[in-house]
Amino acid sequence: MAVGSSNSFDVVVLGAGTGGYAAAFRAAQLGLKVALVDEDKIGGTCLHRGCIPTKALLESAALLDRVRHAKDFGIALEGVPVVDYAAIARRRDQVVKRMWTGLKSLVDKNGVTWIAGRGRLEGPTRLRVNQPGEDGTPGAGGERLLEATDVILATGSRAKSLPGLVPDGTRIVTSDDCLREDTLPGSIIVVGAGAVGVEFASLYHDLGVTVTLLEYLPRIVPLEDEEVSAQLQKSFTRRGIAVMTNARFDPGAVKAAKDGVSVVVGPEGGEAKELTADRMLVATGRAANIEEIGLATTKAEVEKGVIKVDPHMRTRDAHLYAIGDIVGGLWLAHTAAHEGIIAAHTIAGDPDVHGMDYDAQPRATYCRPEIASIGLTEAQCRDRDIPFKTGRMPFQAVAKAVIGGEYEGFCKVIAHAETGDTLGVHIIGPHATDLVAEASVAFTLEAAAWEIAAATHPHPTLSEAVGEAAMAVDGRSINI
Repeated sequence: MAVGSSNSFDVVVLGAGTGGYAAAFRAAQLGLKVALVDEDKIGGTCLHRGCIPTKALLESAALLDRVRHAKDFGIALEGVPVVDYAAIARRRDQVVKRMWTGLKSLVDKNGVTWIAGRGRLEGPTRLRVNQPGEDGTPGAGGERLLEATDVILATGSRAKSLPGLVPDGTRIVTSDDCLREDTLPGSIIVVGAGAVGVEFASLYHDLGVTVTLLEYLPRIVPLEDEEVSAQLQKSFTRRGIAVMTNARFDPGAVKAAKDGVSVVVGPEGGEAKELTADRMLVATGRAANIEEIGLATTKAEVEKGVIKVDPHMRTRDAHLYAIGDIVGGLWLAHTAAHEGIIAAHTIAGDPDVHGMDYDAQPRATYCRPEIASIGLTEAQCRDRDIPFKTGRMPFQAVAKAVIGGEYEGFCKVIAHAETGDTLGVHIIGPHATDLVAEASVAFTLEAAAWEIAAATHPHPTLSEAVGEAAMAVDGRSINI
């Protein structure tokens, strides 16, 4: 336990995003004296410029789609639904503010010292913080030198673009820009069909925007199972979203003008054509925030733009840890929180703390239909020479999905062909991001597919899709 001045701590966490505050709160709960440092609001990208505002927009878009299908449920609504995007944006901001208010209260509740300012390492266990003035001017509040037994870096990431393609915040934008807007474009080109790209493509289309989705690789959501990618592309195309895979264009040749943006795109080896839209969203990934945080004063090693750590999130300096987007991994908020908790328990000397296993981390994408997965895909099993078998359950055979009017997609369970161990669970369909929690528990408990199937799944619920898919691994089923 740290003693001495108010600038001495057991743990100092630099960065107050999901990973940073999770690490700080857990370390404090374990009895350590903790400081949490950030020049921005607690909550980081996820709360203020990422997960939460995006999902608030997606919720409004999903409700609009449901209203449009009210007649299917015997509900007659007069007239055409009107989209008031300014009101949707206000609700988005209200959701963020409410969550931020609650999060701020947890700092004091957990006994964590909040220090506002920009921090920079001066060695692995010393941090100099430039504090803002009373009016918020950066650095005007003087400096504060913090000393700690251990430091956790959690400085997150930022949206990045393609070489030669510079977002201007108006015609060529990032997801950050989109989440500040209170008006909708009439049309948009979305570059990149990973999680961010497909979420924005989905919500914009549901809100009445004409959407073209471009992906450089042969399939959209390329990190997901191939069947999931195919199902999502089929769904998007059916809804009227123009999807182009193997899309090739010169980023430096994108033309932004007062009235819109244009780009010449062609499939690999195919005929190119010019696309025009009011706006272009660049959703081509993120870059780790590792510059200007003093890494050169430590032994921490950087490789391919991220900090190298061991399974307990420790860098090459024994008392310097790194978590979240700056270490690569899955670039997901809940994964960053898990990494932070591992680091906190390791620092506290917990002998039972496990190492980080990214194969056991769930992944969630909130487009319509939703996607969620955990573990290995079929392709990864083949690449690793793992013998496997699969079970599959379509949502159109699940009563609750049919009742709800959303029955696109399926649940797939992949198991080891010899041991029966669960290797992967892949879901595309209604509430997939909620259903994957069962699979996450199964991975934690190292459950075999038959054990997932043996658990009673209430009827009628969407959870039956998971149980039936697990049962189908061995060729058994109730519904099909």
